[in-house]
Amino acid sequence: MIVERPAASPTTPVEKEKPAKFKVQVSVTVTRKKKQSMKEKVETQLDAFADRFGSNIALQLLGTEIDPSTKRAKTSKEAVLKDWFNKKDVKGEKVVYKAEFTVDTSFGEPGAITILNRHQKEIFLESIVVEGFACGPVHFTCHSWVHSFKDKPNKRIFFSNKPYLPSETPPGLREPRESELKEMRGDGKGERKIHDRVYDYATYNDLGNPDKGFAFVRPIMGGEEKPYPRRCRTGRPQSNTDPEMESRVEYPEPSYVPRDEAFEETKMEMLKEGAVRALLHNLMPLIVASLSPESRDLKGFPDFDNLFKKSVESKLLGKVPLLNKRTNSHGFEMTSSLGKHSPESTPVNIERLQEFPPVSKLDPEEYGPPESAIRGAPHRRSARGHECPKGNQENKLFVLDYHDAYIPFLDRINAQDGRKSYATRTIFFLTQMGTLKPIAIELSLPERTPRGKRVLTPPSDASGNWLWQLAKAHVSANDVGVHQLVNHWLRTHACIEPFILAAHRQMSAMHPIFKLLKPHMRYNMEINAIARQFLVNAGGVIESSFAPGPVSMEISSAYYAHHWRFDQEGLPADLIRRGVAVEDPSEPHGLRMLIPDYPYADDGLLLWSTLQSFVAEYVSVYYTSPAAVQSDAELQSWYAETIASGHADHRHAPWWPPLVTPADLSHILTTVIWLASAQHAALNFGQYPIGAYIPCRPPMLRRLLPAEGDPDYEFFRANPQQYYLSAMPELTRATTFMTVIDTLSTHSADEEYLGERREGWTGDGRAVDLFRGFAAEVRKVEKEIEKRNKDPARRNRCGAGVLPYELMAPSSPPGITCRGVPNSCSI
Repeated sequence: MIVERPAASPTTPVEKEKPAKFKVQVSVTVTRKKKQSMKEKVETQLDAFADRFGSNIALQLLGTEIDPSTKRAKTSKEAVLKDWFNKKDVKGEKVVYKAEFTVDTSFGEPGAITILNRHQKEIFLESIVVEGFACGPVHFTCHSWVHSFKDKPNKRIFFSNKPYLPSETPPGLREPRESELKEMRGDGKGERKIHDRVYDYATYNDLGNPDKGFAFVRPIMGGEEKPYPRRCRTGRPQSNTDPEMESRVEYPEPSYVPRDEAFEETKMEMLKEGAVRALLHNLMPLIVASLSPESRDLKGFPDFDNLFKKSVESKLLGKVPLLNKRTNSHGFEMTSSLGKHSPESTPVNIERLQEFPPVSKLDPEEYGPPESAIRGAPHRRSARGHECPKGNQENKLFVLDYHDAYIPFLDRINAQDGRKSYATRTIFFLTQMGTLKPIAIELSLPERTPRGKRVLTPPSDASGNWLWQLAKAHVSANDVGVHQLVNHWLRTHACIEPFILAAHRQMSAMHPIFKLLKPHMRYNMEINAIARQFLVNAGGVIESSFAPGPVSMEISSAYYAHHWRFDQEGLPADLIRRGVAVEDPSEPHGLRMLIPDYPYADDGLLLWSTLQSFVAEYVSVYYTSPAAVQSDAELQSWYAETIASGHADHRHAPWWPPLVTPADLSHILTTVIWLASAQHAALNFGQYPIGAYIPCRPPMLRRLLPAEGDPDYEFFRANPQQYYLSAMPELTRATTFMTVIDTLSTHSADEEYLGERREGWTGDGRAVDLFRGFAAEVRKVEKEIEKRNKDPARRNRCGAGVLPYELMAPSSPPGITCRGVPNSCSI
């Protein structure tokens, strides 16, 4: 039987059910420093006592829904972290604190949490987990410094690890999302403080120090005269003598980078250890040199060996470069890695010779005839009776061409005391064994005389042998300079920084593309800031230890102005540009290599393809059509600002790839990640093992080649070995160079490698599953590289005295290992 309910009277109010209240628990993980100074220990204790009297750490939840009464995100009441005082002496790097919120059932799902740090010291927040909501645990992956309210009174906000495209942002998080980005962009005014989190652009106007005198004046890098990528703005005051130049902060005083870009404690310990090692390594040579100026020159090869032997300095100095360990000789077949050249010695410089003789692209009115002097009889002295023109037709000739990079600067380089250089070209013949044999070296000076260009070929007598070794040493000095200033510093470190700045300014931490890029941005800005302090600055290590000296950054700028193109920075495009590969759809990676055994390219293509597949799959999760890419305002702003502000000197270039389709986005992201990870690893982590033994790979020389009639020629004939050694850098300069590339080649214990990510980086299970698959593929690549290094048919990586090629092997233990692919330019 159905019983009808009486109709409600229109005048009778209907009571709304009151939301029920319930409690949610919060776990906050804070990372403590492992080593504290006495001052820091006292401050920690004072904060613990003050915490008991209200100077505490307060939290507040923000919901994903809008509160109708405030028209803003729903918020909880504040809660404070418990037991800070009671846990002040707890042992352990990570300490978990608790808090409790009371919310009602209408609150919905939490999407963000704010932190107000009323302590006197900043804290490092590792993660937050909120439990008790119907949606299940809500994770906040923070890994960030939270400033003290005395430095800045505003709250920090952290969003849950659930990714949202801008158009999908829940209503309650839209305003916080934009406000956070606005804070990251700053206002472009004033000097930045160490605790700031502001990302902005500036030119390289801090390399020189005009206040120290004319010798330390350097041009501004960035702008019409000297094009260059932009770096992070610090807002430091102008120098006293030049209003265009920024005043300097000298290392080890910190130069500003946004707070979370700074090195963590483990990385700092590694750098401090490197500084101590450098001091110890240089101590004895400095003492000896001060007592006897003649002692600065090395008398024999054992003097170099002694730099690596165990001594009273430290057991840490017993690292002998792998190349010298393998050869264990003082012969010259290892000199410059050109005696038996393998393409990984200069992995991104070797090119196929596509025009014979080589021709300069410089203005002939200013630099003379553009044609190379390598022609006629010299170019016919090839391997196994092959003539160069025929070899050229069969894709057997390759070249290292540093002529145009150096010739505009040689007058200024050679005007310096104790520094002599040529602009070099080296022709190689690809042998039947797949190795590259040098068959001609051209040494050029900026002179329109017969001595302006000198060509040497493999020797047939004793004097010719020593001249050939000196010529190879000059090629090495050219190569080391371009390697460091262009391929390593410019193309990975400096050119990536604008992408990082724009990412933080334009993409929310909630953005799935930001989440993808985050591990590949780690430490880049900090190491770049340190480099401006003592590596690429006026009088820094690069200028003092490398052939170009004070014109070093101008060489870097010239390459950026005339040759750098983002669309050619991906591995396949770079190999095609250099003529060492051609497109071939039938090959596994769509390329046919013209150097069959090319370890850098062979292993690199494995990683490139693995990375490319993962990125494409990740992008497809969030972008199903071109319209989705084009309508993403944050994504488009990131790419547009990278070009317009970060690479402003190329903002009108027609070669920038479009960002219209998901495929466009995948290619751009793959290129950025490739440069920050595998490309950087291949260029950086072999520096000490391959290059620290100076006779093998001198970074600079002090003598030109002697010619009959020169004052030095009789010295050369009488004692060619001592002449060669006297051309090497003096002892103190050699040890400085060695210790710096020692540190640069070292993996720290907190390194994160390709295929590794911290737990909780995203709350999207689809992305997590894709990354697990990617990590498994990376491990397969590593196994394949191990297999290749045992294959005797691959003579550039396997054989007696041949180094296995492991620079693309993804994993590595800490230290100098000549292997390992970190996620980012971390050193």
